[in-house]
Amino acid sequence: MGELVYAANTSLDGYLEDADGAFDWSVPDEEVHAFWNEHERGVGTALYGRRMYETMRVWEDDDWLVDEPDVVRQYARTWRDTDKVVFSTTLEEVTTARTTLRRGFDPAEVRRWKDAAGADLSVGGARLAAEAFRHGLVDACVLLVCPVVVGGGLPVFPPGVRVDLELTGQRRFAQGVVGLHYAVRSA
Repeated sequence: MGELVYAANTSLDGYLEDADGAFDWSVPDEEVHAFWNEHERGVGTALYGRRMYETMRVWEDDDWLVDEPDVVRQYARTWRDTDKVVFSTTLEEVTTARTTLRRGFDPAEVRRWKDAAGADLSVGGARLAAEAFRHGLVDACVLLVCPVVVGGGLPVFPPGVRVDLELTGQRRFAQGVVGLHYAVRSA
């Protein structure tokens, strides 16, 4: 059985992206990138909303990776080796390997995937994560809190949903990022 893990970079004031949709303030240095590489190696299936999938599919292409550090190229390999499920009513097709398109979010189906999984599942994208939280499907949260206050934007957690968390791990990175790992106690 796998856990469903919500993992995200967030601003100190709790946003995934600022009011203009930018998240350039969360671009990782090599140390943080290595942390995400290790985290992603434990994921067997990644669940994405359309916007997150469109952001992440850049990892499918090798052209831009040629001059990137090894830690970045390693992330690309790990991402490609992960199964992906994209939930979208507007996306016509998926263009990456190991990727399935679903038209709607079915909580019972996600529960079955968790029960049958040999590795953890991750949920990426605020709107899809909100659905997973609303249905009590999220088991853990991994948040990298970036040392920036953006003043508004897309919140890291869904409004109107209470989630009780238990801190199970923490780490400080050289660039001032703080990693927090929480178990979800209730939703």
